[in-house]
Amino acid sequence: MYEHVLIPTDGSDRSHDAAAHGVELARRLGARVTGITVSEPFQVITFEPMVMTDIPEDYEAKAKVAGHTRLAPIEDAAKAAGVPCEVVHVFHEHPWEAIIEEATKRGCDLIVMASHGRRGMAAVVLGSETNKVLTHCTIPTLVYR
Repeated sequence: MYEHVLIPTDGSDRSHDAAAHGVELARRLGARVTGITVSEPFQVITFEPMVMTDIPEDYEAKAKVAGHTRLAPIEDAAKAAGVPCEVVHVFHEHPWEAIIEEATKRGCDLIVMASHGRRGMAAVVLGSETNKVLTHCTIPTLVYR
């Protein structure tokens, strides 16, 4: 049915739960997983606090460490479950676009991602990467709530 599952993470507890579910689903299906995390590229004007305090080189180094930290739980869960796993850290202005691009490029046939459950004004102001993936992607997407 599904052979290659893409699991995006932002490092939140909800993402960790979704990743564990995605890895277990992949194990049961005999599929492989790719974990992905997306960092905003260095910009002069940004809402990301880490960007505002760094020079480009320092920001990139710190972002790589943070990306590794966010992806480690996916790698660990996959290893424990015996599921083949790759991870990728991408720098992109729009995480939802990077998720769709990587899923397409890597031939993923399912995306498993968390929903943070934002409602009302928070959803409007902060947006929803999950909602944007659902809206713009043709690859089946399982939303873990």
